[in-house]
Amino acid sequence: IKQFFLNMELTESLDNLSFLKRMNRCWQDHCRQTIMIRSIFLFLDRTYVLQNSLVAFDKVDTGLELFRTHIVSDSAVQKRTVDGILEQIELERNGETVDRSLIRSLLGMLSDLQVYKDSFEERFLVETNRLYAAEGQRLTQERDVPEYLHHVAHRLEEENDRIMSYLDQSTQKPLISCVEKQLLGEHITAMLQKGLRILLDENRVAELALLYQLFSKVKGGLPTLLQFWRDYIKSFGGEIVCTPEKDKDMVQDLLDFKDKMDNVAQSCFTRSEGFINAMKEAFETFINKRPNKPAELIAKYVDSKLRAGNKEATEEELERILDKIMIIFRFIHGKDVFEAFYKKDLAKRLLVGKSASVDAEKSMLSKLKHECGAAFTSKLEGMFKDMELSKDIMIQFKQYIQNQSEPSNIELTVNILTMGYWPSYIPMEVHLPPEMVKLQEVFKLFYLGKHSGRKLQWQPTLGHAVLKAEFKEGKKELQVSLFQTLVLLMFNEGEEFSMEEIRAATGIEEEELRRTLQSLACGKARVLNKNPRGKDVEDGDRFNFNNDFKHKLFRIKINQIQMKETVEEQVSTTERVFQDRQYQIDAAVVRIMKMRKTLSHNLLVSELYNQLKFPVKPGDLKKRIESLIDRDYMERDKETPNQYHYVA
Repeated sequence: IKQFFLNMELTESLDNLSFLKRMNRCWQDHCRQTIMIRSIFLFLDRTYVLQNSLVAFDKVDTGLELFRTHIVSDSAVQKRTVDGILEQIELERNGETVDRSLIRSLLGMLSDLQVYKDSFEERFLVETNRLYAAEGQRLTQERDVPEYLHHVAHRLEEENDRIMSYLDQSTQKPLISCVEKQLLGEHITAMLQKGLRILLDENRVAELALLYQLFSKVKGGLPTLLQFWRDYIKSFGGEIVCTPEKDKDMVQDLLDFKDKMDNVAQSCFTRSEGFINAMKEAFETFINKRPNKPAELIAKYVDSKLRAGNKEATEEELERILDKIMIIFRFIHGKDVFEAFYKKDLAKRLLVGKSASVDAEKSMLSKLKHECGAAFTSKLEGMFKDMELSKDIMIQFKQYIQNQSEPSNIELTVNILTMGYWPSYIPMEVHLPPEMVKLQEVFKLFYLGKHSGRKLQWQPTLGHAVLKAEFKEGKKELQVSLFQTLVLLMFNEGEEFSMEEIRAATGIEEEELRRTLQSLACGKARVLNKNPRGKDVEDGDRFNFNNDFKHKLFRIKINQIQMKETVEEQVSTTERVFQDRQYQIDAAVVRIMKMRKTLSHNLLVSELYNQLKFPVKPGDLKKRIESLIDRDYMERDKETPNQYHYVA
């Protein structure tokens, strides 16, 4: 048989496929004949062999041993068989159709003969390694990352299908490991550099999920992906925060970016704790690259959402927006900056009645309290208490007024503000009409009669009024600021006034007066005429009452320009925060030194960093320590200058 096989099968005229078919036929015939022999000897096995154990042997094992010894162990036969199988697998990998049943039968033969691993598997893995190393090198250059990822997934699917169809199960682990290493493991960094930013920018969720799934299979894949993901967030977020031209949309951009990254972490990265923590760390890093500004803009964004006239959100949507804002707020180090601007905007909303919803205001206050503690919100809560107490006081005042012998025809509403709770306002002396002055005195008499020892300081910059006005079209009501009121009341006494005359009569500071006249004569509701016409108010401009004024509404609100934040207000708010920080540093130093009595400079600085809740530079701490030494709160050690003692 062996001679016949060699003469017939190893001729040059037979191609590899024909050889494989002949080999398979020979194997099948041999198996069939072995089974036939076993069947012939079955009677003897059950009778004679049972009585003579020395002559027992397994016909199938002997048949396999004979085939292995005389045919497959022949190096030429084995080489050509394995070459033929590898050729068929390579053809299939290149997209051609092959006879899988033939390959399955021949590989089954090698496995049954116990030569599968040595004769086939080792060469198969070497060829696979070579093929995919070349393919990975070529395709990473030629294809974009999404296309390449789909190709890798397809290749892995094909190889798993091969294992199910004809390869031995023992080959699965080394084969898949080889494919993953050559197509993924060798190109992790190159793929991420080339395509991760594009995938994230374009929000390619499906490809990002595939990227995560594939990278989780290779050593070092996920840690490298996590690092690139963290760097991307820092880079993209840094552009949002550190580009002053985009300040107007910064907070909305941050919220959208956070939503997008949350979705990627949830949908693509299987809510991996490592990736979520990396995202939080990256957000905290980039949002504090530009100190103070994000905190200020977040406070203003909250103001825009809580202000009356915000029609874009229902109460449920507003609550959801506030929750998202709080997530961004957590990343900010300088929370005192947020508090300062939030307090200033809250004051405007409460005093001008611009708050959209008391429930929403209290909900936001509750969130801040939960996040930062009661000390953070105590002043804000005090502002709400002042407003509620003011309502009760006004009920009592109205009853008091009714009992007066000369009741006023002006209806006065006063808000009593505790100075420590509210933002500080620069007092401005203006000339009020006698009726207003008289009414102020009546209220002062009433209030101090109930609360002796207190001091009242009027704040005209925060006042507003409703005036009744008569035009040719008919009667209207004008909702205006106190400064606008003082200007308009002058036109009861005369037809036309210059800017200088108005300033002398009202006592309003020049820049404030320009903004006030601009709102009355150059805005949408022009109740005054300006001569000469123009958008800006200049020295020498004259103003007269616009009797021809028309408007579809009965009550018209004229924009209160003095309530809009100026650059000076922004700077002064920030300066107040820095001043407060100095007091907090001083208090923390004294508190630590009082407890420790003696401390080295490094340990004191370390303790301060643990206690202070805002970012501070070592140089600033050193200045405050020097200031406290100058004021005799502490002293340097005479022998060791780097050591301090508390002075009782």
